[in-house]
Amino acid sequence: MIHGIADDTASPRPTTLTTPSSVWRWAVAGPIACGCAMAAATVYVAMNDPAAPGTHLPTCPLYAMTGLWCPGCGLTRATHAALRGDIAAAFGFNLFFPAFLAAIVLGWLAWLRASLQRPSIRWLTNIAPSAAIAAGVVLIGFGVLRNVPGFQALAP
Repeated sequence: MIHGIADDTASPRPTTLTTPSSVWRWAVAGPIACGCAMAAATVYVAMNDPAAPGTHLPTCPLYAMTGLWCPGCGLTRATHAALRGDIAAAFGFNLFFPAFLAAIVLGWLAWLRASLQRPSIRWLTNIAPSAAIAAGVVLIGFGVLRNVPGFQALAP
């Protein structure tokens, strides 16, 4: 439009090369790829004992450098034991393995829901900041206690 007069020679608005369905596919590609990788890793851990020699699984960097157990030490062995049905051994490797695994699954589900532009999980987003701080303090305390003599039962 030039000075209130319609300009018929103006080029039409450029069209986008992406359709809503292709945008949706790219939006969920990350969570789906990550979910597939986690499923493959879970199958690998179920089939291979992490404590066995020759298993190609990484060791804990903190333990390798310092000899101290971190709060996550033993999670791979706990997952292996749980997938094999030995729940008591899984708790023996890491007392908090259900909490870690639940956090991984809930984080993935929240990511997938956000990618699909669905509302977030209400109870998950309404967690009080003090609860998150308390969880951090408990994990740090667990990491310290499992390295203190007399608390060897907490070590993997």
